Amino acid sequence: MAQQLWFLRHGEAEPHDARPDIERRLTERGEEQSRAAGRALAALEITFQLVVTSPRVRALDTARLACEELGCEVVVDEALSSGFDVDQALALAHAAGDQKRVLFVGHNPDFVEIVHDLTGGFVDMKKGAVAAVRMRGRRRGELIVLLRPREISAIAGAARPDC
Repeated sequence: MAQQLWFLRHGEAEPHDARPDIERRLTERGEEQSRAAGRALAALEITFQLVVTSPRVRALDTARLACEELGCEVVVDEALSSGFDVDQALALAHAAGDQKRVLFVGHNPDFVEIVHDLTGGFVDMKKGAVAAVRMRGRRRGELIVLLRPREISAIAGAARPDC
């Protein structure tokens, strides 16, 4: 099983009444949050052996924009669309192999529930936030990172070559 499970909540999206939920797009701010997440993770020298995203447009675009900065490929999995749970996350992590990092890109409340199920802790994942869990057994882990959008922007800004 993957050693670390990382979770990136999609960036800010259009209002719920803009179009059908599955088709809602990122706002300009959401696009920048997504790029910043990729830049911040790259600046921290975090690499992923597997990146799995929800097919919902806002999550898929978040994954693509972040991965442009990270230099990795995205795998789309319908399971992340809605109702993604700890068992599904662990099954995908197992497929990645040992000593690997997996990045999931998707939605709340799924991500906060998975982090809670693995760590026993409650986290608040705003749009564009990142959380990471180091696995400490088959179904137990510890929270090792919680980056809110403001922190991500600060790390990403420091990582820009023109700064």
